[in-house]
Amino acid sequence: MALVSKGRSSIRPLLFLAPLAVGSLAFVPPTQHRFAAAQTSSAPPTALCSSSPDTTMSKVPQWFQHEISITAPSRGCHLITSDITKAVKGDISNIKVGMCNLFIQHTSASLTINENADPDVRRDMEVALNKIVPGSWTKDGTFLHTMEGEDDMPGHVKSSLMGPSLNIPIRNGRLALGTWQGIYLNEHRDQGGWGGGHTRSIVITLQGTS
Repeated sequence: MALVSKGRSSIRPLLFLAPLAVGSLAFVPPTQHRFAAAQTSSAPPTALCSSSPDTTMSKVPQWFQHEISITAPSRGCHLITSDITKAVKGDISNIKVGMCNLFIQHTSASLTINENADPDVRRDMEVALNKIVPGSWTKDGTFLHTMEGEDDMPGHVKSSLMGPSLNIPIRNGRLALGTWQGIYLNEHRDQGGWGGGHTRSIVITLQGTS
């Protein structure tokens, strides 16, 4: 798998979470709002949330973003977990609790998570997708969008079925994947679109607290 990094941007912090107003908040159910004034109690209101400035500032999320290009060797499902972890290695270690979002910038490729051990799983996934959305639909009149080849419109459908993005929790500086889980790049075209290859761009966004 060929991997090309397109750079990294760091925004620390991107979002400031302002402390809530001094005091506490009381919740009055909507069905009781007409009687709220008449039923005011001398008991202190129930606080929904409270925080001190020091606590809030220490929990401001850190944000990092990368863009990488991965060249799939062929049509099918390809394991790219190591490519992703390599790209974020320098930043993810700063995050104790957070989230990693992966987004592929294409309409005939997709991302998913599945077994990382037996390569037959990836082969069988491709076979199943081809049965779900057969290329013959381009020839029998099922599809109207056929100008880009037999694999193009089926690739669009498969991309929407599998999805363009993933959210993976970050725990103690690592992706919290299960033992047998791996990240797949699913290449749904033989020719890889207009470019004639199979190079796909993936944006990786990390956010979380240390």
